[in-house]
Amino acid sequence: MAFLHTRQGLTYLFSALNTYKDKRFLSIFCFGISSGFPLIMIGSVLSAWLKDENLSRSAIGLFGIIFATYSFNFIWSPLLDKLKPPFLGQRRGWIMAMQGAIVVCCLVMSQLSATTDLFYIALVGLFIAIASSTQDIAIDGFRIDTIAENDKDGMSAASSVATAGWWTGYGGLGAIPFYLADYTAYTWPDIYLLLAVMMLLLMVATLLTNEPEIDRKALLSQIMHETGSGVLYWFRATLITPFSEFFSRNGVKLAASFLLFIFLFKIGEAFLGRMSIVFYKEIGFSNSDIGTYSKLLNWWVTIVFSLLGGLVNIRYGIYKGLMIAGIAMAASNLMFALIAQTGPSTGLLAITVIVDGFTGAWSTVAMVAFISLLCNRAFSATQYALMASLSVAGRTLVASGSGFVVDALDGNWSLFFIATALMVIPSLCFLYSIRENIKKVEYSNN
Repeated sequence: MAFLHTRQGLTYLFSALNTYKDKRFLSIFCFGISSGFPLIMIGSVLSAWLKDENLSRSAIGLFGIIFATYSFNFIWSPLLDKLKPPFLGQRRGWIMAMQGAIVVCCLVMSQLSATTDLFYIALVGLFIAIASSTQDIAIDGFRIDTIAENDKDGMSAASSVATAGWWTGYGGLGAIPFYLADYTAYTWPDIYLLLAVMMLLLMVATLLTNEPEIDRKALLSQIMHETGSGVLYWFRATLITPFSEFFSRNGVKLAASFLLFIFLFKIGEAFLGRMSIVFYKEIGFSNSDIGTYSKLLNWWVTIVFSLLGGLVNIRYGIYKGLMIAGIAMAASNLMFALIAQTGPSTGLLAITVIVDGFTGAWSTVAMVAFISLLCNRAFSATQYALMASLSVAGRTLVASGSGFVVDALDGNWSLFFIATALMVIPSLCFLYSIRENIKKVEYSNN
């Protein structure tokens, strides 16, 4: 019996692996790279640049306010479902336009100085965040539109591939600036020129991708039970129906529960992430150490665990994937507290990055798959943006004050990381309380 059970498990595993053979996943992977890459420009690289210019923790933390655009992008997300650019199609057209805007912003950033142009650095960073968060709306809509509505396994696989791509952009490409900062004569403004060139290359991938075919007008008429024209109809169809449909389909109480859980789940990780580069530098790690472990190692670890996370979701369901990720999230934060006590040990950093990479990959794959299943295909970009914006709200709004928290603790990094681990507990309790609802949503799409 044990042999049969093992054989059945292996058969299911190989069957799940076959899901990844779909060539559409290559486009999803490339768009994942394009989604993660801009966060280097306004996150890690900008934080390192400002730290090298001796800005305070609080000031660097406040720069995180520009990430608030990721929490509010659902406000203009209906326009990406409704307005079709005159080139490349609904999804690719918006993606290409935003990639071009990011290239221009990087070129402007390369001409600025952190000592004299701090306001303009913040302003250009804000423009990058707006373009990046708008690009994310179109990319998420592309992924959902590409996979069949009742294909739960395909959605989990697409989520894992997108996460692997995101970390390739954020971790793989994100390591390059830190090596350049240590081993070449490149200044941080010079590095933004390179970032612009890299984004131009990602625009080529957008040109080579096929646009998914979705008849949104037909889907919209089924939901609204009418067709029409004029300002009033456009306003309802574009700005009201995408949100009202989500609440009416799930019920107000359950819909609010889903949104609250999505908001709570990654607050602890957000606080840690906003201060991680500052922590690495204060504790004594070099730019090269940050590039090697926080970026490159984390990149490969995340790719592996993203694919494994997709397989776990396919085999055991999204609820278990979220619960495992939440527990690991708290554990990885505690390991950062240990580094704060021992000092700059690259061995301990490597172990911590592996655990943290598992946490980030597993939780993101499960959350992306869960949010994707909650979306109606007629409003895929809008409804995903609404829920994804809540998922990053902790990072973009609450976690912007993380520098003040560290300062209030007199620079006690260990206590700070213990506090971020405790922040995970409320979300796990809430996750357990709505587990049956999550399972119902997941399997009702089969």
